[in-house]
Amino acid sequence: MSSLSLASKLSPIRKLKDGSFRLFLTFSIVAALSFIFFVVYTLWNDSYFLLNSDLLTKFPSNDPDDVGFQSAIFGSIWVVGVASLVSLPIGILTAIYLEEFAGKRNKLTSVIETNIQNLAGVPAVVFGMIGLAFVARGPLSWGFTVGSAAMVLAMMILPVVIIVAREAIRAVPPSYRDGALALGATNWQAVYRLILPSSIPGIATGSILAVSRAMGESAPLLLLGALSFVTFNPTGLDSQFTIMPLAIFKYASDSRDEFHYIASAGSLILIAILFTLNLIAILLRDYANRKSRV
Repeated sequence: MSSLSLASKLSPIRKLKDGSFRLFLTFSIVAALSFIFFVVYTLWNDSYFLLNSDLLTKFPSNDPDDVGFQSAIFGSIWVVGVASLVSLPIGILTAIYLEEFAGKRNKLTSVIETNIQNLAGVPAVVFGMIGLAFVARGPLSWGFTVGSAAMVLAMMILPVVIIVAREAIRAVPPSYRDGALALGATNWQAVYRLILPSSIPGIATGSILAVSRAMGESAPLLLLGALSFVTFNPTGLDSQFTIMPLAIFKYASDSRDEFHYIASAGSLILIAILFTLNLIAILLRDYANRKSRV
């Protein structure tokens, strides 16, 4: 039976509810996109005349004519890059274990799952306090360095990566696993050859979103000694650093109007970085989808 014939048999009340729900969804999408475009347009209108290569190649300065975000960009790349290298493999492997190898739900898995769900909702500043107490100081005593900041961000995005990866693995049809096991494959072979490749699009999308969140976080790193004025790029895990949100905040809080425009330009650069990360996630998802269909 066609959808048109089914729609014609719906009662007027159900048609009204269906139309109202569609209208609400359309309004929500338009409102969200309008707000995003308004923010980008406002930033662009304030700073389009400042957008040039100097903002990417110069270091912070007290002279508005000689200012740039190079150290903040590289600091963000260092901190978020190391955090991603630590959290993504651990998160994906944990999700695979919980979904494919942990067996029936028991007390241990229940405790693990409960803690993962709770950690995903913990405010970012709490992770900063934990990092200050146990990573920058305390048992590890790594100091206020790139390594300390990366570990804190890794702890922050790890629960999100685990949850997203589990949902992506659950979305794979059970027939894939059952068919592989019926043909004599081991459980690991079924996971490695079928389950994991089929779940890569969802894992990649969720992981990039988690990394994008870490790119814009500043609250936990304030407690770890992230500076707002650094005139050099990090050279290792033991280097001092700054990040884009802190550099933007420094210029936005300056009393001179020139730096307010520079803060708007930095915000556009950060938005462009986040847009690029999300574009990469979309391309990876589409590539994995095409590859899985071959």
